[in-house]
Amino acid sequence: MSEKKKVVLAYSGGLDTSVVLKWLQVEKNLDVIAICGNVGQDDEDLDFIKQKALDMGAIAADAVDMREEYADKYLTKALAANGLYENKYPLLSALSRPLLSKYMVDVAHKHGADYIAHGCTGKGNDQVRFETSIKALDPKIEILAPVREWDLLTRDDEMDWAVAHGVPVPTTKKKPYSVDDNLWGRAIECGVLEDPWNEPPEDIWTISNSPENAPDVPEYVEITFKEGVPTAVNGEEMNFLSVINKMNAIAGNHGVGRLDMIEDRMIGVKSRECYETPAATALIIAHKALETMCLERETLFTKLNLEHQWAHEVYFGKWFSPLKQALDAFMAETQRFVTGVVKIKFYKGNATVVGMKSDVSLYDFCLASYGAEDTFDRSAAKGFIDLTSLPISVWAGVQGAKVE
Repeated sequence: MSEKKKVVLAYSGGLDTSVVLKWLQVEKNLDVIAICGNVGQDDEDLDFIKQKALDMGAIAADAVDMREEYADKYLTKALAANGLYENKYPLLSALSRPLLSKYMVDVAHKHGADYIAHGCTGKGNDQVRFETSIKALDPKIEILAPVREWDLLTRDDEMDWAVAHGVPVPTTKKKPYSVDDNLWGRAIECGVLEDPWNEPPEDIWTISNSPENAPDVPEYVEITFKEGVPTAVNGEEMNFLSVINKMNAIAGNHGVGRLDMIEDRMIGVKSRECYETPAATALIIAHKALETMCLERETLFTKLNLEHQWAHEVYFGKWFSPLKQALDAFMAETQRFVTGVVKIKFYKGNATVVGMKSDVSLYDFCLASYGAEDTFDRSAAKGFIDLTSLPISVWAGVQGAKVE
């Protein structure tokens, strides 16, 4: 008997990937290698999930704590670019997929697997992100997407198939929402949220207070940045992973980071999405503010445009693309002098920058002041205005302005 071919599966332990794990064995006659990655999701027991995969017939399973790598090599780039898709969404799901893909490719090489599989549907963004990342890292590996080809049309169908094939299922009750979470926040969709007229129920939020129930007293927090990366909170030095965890707790306590939006998915469908991103929201606000103090004007203006392009590339699954890597290089160059301290006031759902200081600040008090310390040469203003307005003056004299 010839040896079975192997497939690497990104395995979360939930219903979908549990059914996929067994389906690959039953329908494709493949040996499954499961990889369980912790990128900061809700306190899941990776050892338990790993054992569950083995109990279901996986020939091997790897449980990997990816949180520090995720923070240091992925979220630092997101913060450098102030990554916000459609100028709103902090890209939390799109940021974790390339890291998980990298590990899947590494495991496939380690075990000599012919395939990589995922449990994404044929309607969402993640199928594109996983497959594009895998193709960028090893275009020779064949990708399997069971949910796109099986005939299990509903969750009840999946449940029935799972019971018939001995797949342990987490619950027999339909979950009201679909949730994806990691260090950078939580994404919530489906259920009553599919009607944009419905206000998001309070039970969808789990890491933040409602602004109404947030503390009645504001809290001031100082965040220290070194070359664009947060290195301390209120003077206490810590690594970026710890900063994120601390800021999730502080900002979440004050109701910061709740987002409800109509989002344009890459497949062309508009989707109602809710996000809960306390740390990401607060840190991006602080980082953008410090950049206004430390970056030269034209660099700042250009960066703002490129930030939108960066977010678009990442949202569309192109983390490993040449353009995105070139944009990373630009962002990294801009961060060399983004060093200083930002003071934020947290109160009732708001995170407001109320103070900044930096040893490399381009803000010159004497140039900006209107007081006795003023060193600005006002005599230069007329020549500047004459030259700036010269093209308009010539045009007006020859063609005239059409005023309506």
